[in-house]
Amino acid sequence: MESTLHQSPRAVADRLRISEIFLSLQGESTSMGLPTVFVRLTGCPLRCQYCDTEYAFRGGEAMQVDAIVASVAAYQVRHVTVTGGEPLAQPACLVLLHQLCEAGYQVSLETSGALDISEVDSRVTRVVDLKTPGSGEMAKNRYQNLQHLTPRDQVKFVICDRADYDWACHRLDEYHLDSRCEVLFSPVFGQQDATLLAEWIVHDRLPVRFQIQLHKILWGDEPGR
Repeated sequence: MESTLHQSPRAVADRLRISEIFLSLQGESTSMGLPTVFVRLTGCPLRCQYCDTEYAFRGGEAMQVDAIVASVAAYQVRHVTVTGGEPLAQPACLVLLHQLCEAGYQVSLETSGALDISEVDSRVTRVVDLKTPGSGEMAKNRYQNLQHLTPRDQVKFVICDRADYDWACHRLDEYHLDSRCEVLFSPVFGQQDATLLAEWIVHDRLPVRFQIQLHKILWGDEPGR
């Protein structure tokens, strides 16, 4: 990695390590199915047992924020998702999110919820993944983030099994999440039967949106899709 010892503070703050930038369909959230540019940042402080982007834990290419925005513009679509890894692990992610909003994009941020979301540009839709026991990373949930959620945001529970489902239902009630924002329940691909999860939600009449990872159905685990 290039040394930053002799760079100005602004130069350091405006540089991010990027794993990939690509165009696909949004496979999750309430924007599912829309053509979207994904900006995947390198690095993550979590190690969820079902992670499907381990290749983004390290490596990548250092890019200036302006160059990233220019790369996004080349795809000529309206929607942009900044993801990871854990994008907020790089402080300059906040700069990138702001610049994308200034450029007129509909911007969403996919974050584990382990890091502070309060400084994210208010125009960004924050999709916060509240980690279940089955993820192996429940202890890293930053519950203070929940007070910052607005109706434009979303909370996602990735469900590994019935125990995860019951745990998610308790958090839904405890924090009155459905009154704060959209709530998403998603089965872990290849672990939790999707039909069974759907039946639990219907039986309990939960005020949540069931979702399946569309990109997994279309392209499997192919990177960059």
